[in-house]
Amino acid sequence: MGTHTKKNGTKLFRKYLTVITSVILVSVILLCSVYLFLVTRHWNSEQIDTLQHNSNIIAQNAQDLLSRIDVPEDKDQTDITPLMIICNTMRIMSEAIDADIFITDMNGNVAFCKDMMTDPLVLEHTRCMLHDRYHISEEIITKAASGGFTDNSTLGGTFMSNQITTASPIVVNGKSVAIVFATEPVTISWYDYAKQVMEVFLTAAVLALVVSFLMVYYLSYRFTRPLKEMSRAIQHYAEGDFSYKVNVRGNDEIAELAQAFNSMAQSLSSQESSRRSFVANVSHELKTPMTSIGGFIDGILDGTISEDKHDYYLRIVSDEVRRLSRLVTGMLNMSKIEAGEMQINRSTFDLSADIFKTLLSFEKKINDKKIEVVGLDAMQSVIVSADEDMIMQVVYNLIDNAVKFTPQGGYIFIKDYKDSEKTFVSIRNSGNGIEKDELPKIFERFYKVDRSRSYDVKGAGLGLFLCKSIIELHGGEIKADSSVGEYTEFAFWIPNNN
Repeated sequence: MGTHTKKNGTKLFRKYLTVITSVILVSVILLCSVYLFLVTRHWNSEQIDTLQHNSNIIAQNAQDLLSRIDVPEDKDQTDITPLMIICNTMRIMSEAIDADIFITDMNGNVAFCKDMMTDPLVLEHTRCMLHDRYHISEEIITKAASGGFTDNSTLGGTFMSNQITTASPIVVNGKSVAIVFATEPVTISWYDYAKQVMEVFLTAAVLALVVSFLMVYYLSYRFTRPLKEMSRAIQHYAEGDFSYKVNVRGNDEIAELAQAFNSMAQSLSSQESSRRSFVANVSHELKTPMTSIGGFIDGILDGTISEDKHDYYLRIVSDEVRRLSRLVTGMLNMSKIEAGEMQINRSTFDLSADIFKTLLSFEKKINDKKIEVVGLDAMQSVIVSADEDMIMQVVYNLIDNAVKFTPQGGYIFIKDYKDSEKTFVSIRNSGNGIEKDELPKIFERFYKVDRSRSYDVKGAGLGLFLCKSIIELHGGEIKADSSVGEYTEFAFWIPNNN
């Protein structure tokens, strides 16, 4: 059984460790994905800003240069210096930012590019094999001429794959005369940049995962250890061993659960002791009178007991039968109370008269012990609405206890009265009394006051438990008070329902 518990504990530990580790891994993967997404957006934004900034510079420079060009009547004498400056600027900037920069006319055809500097003297006749085939759509030219343009696509089929593109208009005399385009493939430099970012990120992530795994392993072991101890405790409890205790560590919910386990074990141990004591007491209580009854009847039948003593022993037999009846009735009532089957059959009766009748049934015992009964002369008729049989069982048990534990020549004081809401009954007797630490326990089932201080140890410890249950069933309350060496008092009240 211990091996089975260990396997279950190990299984729980592995499951807990696996779940938390999986959550951490998924979180890291999600974090990595989000991080890459945000880095990509940031990189694209940076590239667009860079391209836009450079295209604006070239547009501004071209605008300044073109506005100063004087076109002579002799076309062959045209100064191509500004055009060379523009092309040279595009080449320098293209190499600096690793991008492609070109200028188109308003029809979408490439007029100048960074690759047209191969023969400056014949610049106007130079054609670029790459850019000469580009043609930008009228829609894009219109958008660019209206104040700028950014895009991340093939630019209407101009490029073979998606590229980041910005466009800035060249304005001369308030009119857009050309468009500067700066473009860069998305994959250029992104791979190296992403590789560097991921190397840094993965290095940090691996270190974090190692630390997290070690912490998760430790915490999983720490969190599941109390559960394994509780599992072992349950096995011990199932075998009837309630001495096993779970170690309580800290003050969190697990610690509270461990404390609850230990409290449960203590309660179960107490109940088990009470149950065993009850079984032993009931067995004794049943066996002793039955043995006496059987012996006396056999003695009468076989003539061992003389005929002149038949009445004496038959009275003893009658008392023992009544004691057995009360014991069986108490056990049945206890079972009904625990099952919630005890029902109140309410009726109206004189409580004082029933108390007096109950006292008469103890007359012989009271006289034999020379007990003084006080308070009867002051009692008046007290009419109540309750279950008469149940209330009389309470009164009987309390008077029976008072008679049992009152010493020779002692007293019993009885009082009952009612106000506008409740009816009160108190029964006090002189005697050894009950220790303060025992008072809270005397209404527990099967509990019996210390035998060493009892004059009468008969009973299975059900009387006061039944009294408490009956009074609470009526909506009332019963309490005990005692002073060691002086008195013991039981008092109860029930609400007035009549």
